[in-house]
Amino acid sequence: MAELSPTPSAVGGPGRRRRGPRTWLAALPLLVFTGLCFGVPLLALLYGAVTRTDPDGGTTSTGEHLQRSLQGPYLGSLIGSVQLAALTALIGGALGVLIARAVVTSRSGSLRNAVLTASGVLANFGGVPLAFAFIATLGISGVVTQLADLGSLGWNLYSFTGLAVVYLYFLTPLMVLVTIPAMDGLRSQWQEAAQNSGASTWQFWRYVGLPVLTPSLLGGFVLLFGSAFAAHATAAALVGGSVPLVTLKIADALAGNVLVGQENVALALSLDMILIAGLVMAVYLPLQRRSARWLR
Repeated sequence: MAELSPTPSAVGGPGRRRRGPRTWLAALPLLVFTGLCFGVPLLALLYGAVTRTDPDGGTTSTGEHLQRSLQGPYLGSLIGSVQLAALTALIGGALGVLIARAVVTSRSGSLRNAVLTASGVLANFGGVPLAFAFIATLGISGVVTQLADLGSLGWNLYSFTGLAVVYLYFLTPLMVLVTIPAMDGLRSQWQEAAQNSGASTWQFWRYVGLPVLTPSLLGGFVLLFGSAFAAHATAAALVGGSVPLVTLKIADALAGNVLVGQENVALALSLDMILIAGLVMAVYLPLQRRSARWLR
């Protein structure tokens, strides 16, 4: 009698395959690239944030820089950046979801193509050109400001509110690009089955649609939050130092515009930003894996 060899399902469970050394060899170039582009700068940043150069040229470890980054105006800039990023991510995410839903339910292919094309362009339009465009239209002497007399209504582009409006210009299209594939993943059979079972539209979205889309929507929120949290050029050209933002504080510390010798504090602030982004990603990743099972 021929000897039966164990099948992969019998050894490692159904659908499981053994991962040999070739799998790691295939991923080795990516791991090396990731280590060089992300690991080395991160280690250098961490080293500068927890060390201090003595007058004699020696280096000693210290927590002074991290402590200063969480005090006074530096802490205020961190809070301001988190508030601005969270607010613009929430508003931009809500607007992007509404636009994406309208595009997906529309039967017009030309509308879908036009919205996707415009979103792709606007999502990458930022920096100094975006700030100049808003200054020319909604600034103190801007065309729209003068025609609509927005100054009498208390409108001020060079403020927290004005900067939030500018950020929404590129965050909302970004949310549209992120949300449309998730919307396409909702199968029409699910809604038909819910209707045949007597469920209303609200009940379908409450118990089926939103639970399935929530991880993807949170992923879009994380992406928008990170884009707004790390933005620098637009804020620097538009508001300067009038709005406390951590990216502007880092630039001032590195350039020595306020105090000389604050480069290590800037590195500590950068480390604080990485930790905040890591906490947000830690919430998102488990939900994203859960959603992937439904949208396959």
